[in-house]
Amino acid sequence: METSNKQAVLFRDLGNMEYQHAWDLQETLLKENVAVKTAIRNRQAAMAAVTSEGGVENEGIMPSTNHYLLFVEHPPVYTLGKSGDIANVLISEEERAAKGISFYYTNRGGDITFHGKEQLVGYPILDLDKFYTDLGRYLRSLEEVIILTMADYGLKGERSPGETGVWLDASIPGKERKICAMGIRCSRWITMHGFAFNINTDLTYFDYIIPCGIQNKQVTSLEKELGRKLDMKEVKEKVKQNFEKVFNVELTGS
Repeated sequence: METSNKQAVLFRDLGNMEYQHAWDLQETLLKENVAVKTAIRNRQAAMAAVTSEGGVENEGIMPSTNHYLLFVEHPPVYTLGKSGDIANVLISEEERAAKGISFYYTNRGGDITFHGKEQLVGYPILDLDKFYTDLGRYLRSLEEVIILTMADYGLKGERSPGETGVWLDASIPGKERKICAMGIRCSRWITMHGFAFNINTDLTYFDYIIPCGIQNKQVTSLEKELGRKLDMKEVKEKVKQNFEKVFNVELTGS
């Protein structure tokens, strides 16, 4: 029987979940992986010490980190990255409350963005030591997942130099449209946070912020570009397939 040499990534669709609850889950999974890496390091140090003294250390079963990919939709929420500028939020706390929009300062990179209904948010929690220790390459890989998914719908997703995320018409002044925002955190090469891909997203929420702190550029969605509502389940399956392809992994779970 042939066995796959691909790394396994546990997939979980969290459905509709408050931002804080999803953030807490990510932090828990990240901390569990960091603890495993600390245990491995301590074990290796102990083995090296025994070996240097002429003894023999029984390795036993070494612990291992786990990879995860979480999908979620959030109730309306603005999140501001650690390098972001609160001036890019254009409405007051009272106005946000009246519109039912939550707000969080986060520990990811990037500036202000919006999460809401029928936007696909993906949180990969990967141990990059098992892939490559290059955050730039990791972000380009996440972008490639979305670019391939857009191609499945006949759209040309593009990168914009110096601006993380996925765009349409990125090189045409006045026509640039961002369809997927990205922001990550990495600790001991364990990732968290990720991407926000606009599917059937209500884009009016972006009118109250300067998305990602980028002036004079539009935000779009698959629905707006294609002129029809998309089946969220179908889009999720395409993103999962393209994630497996780009990262050369096998998703397990549901």
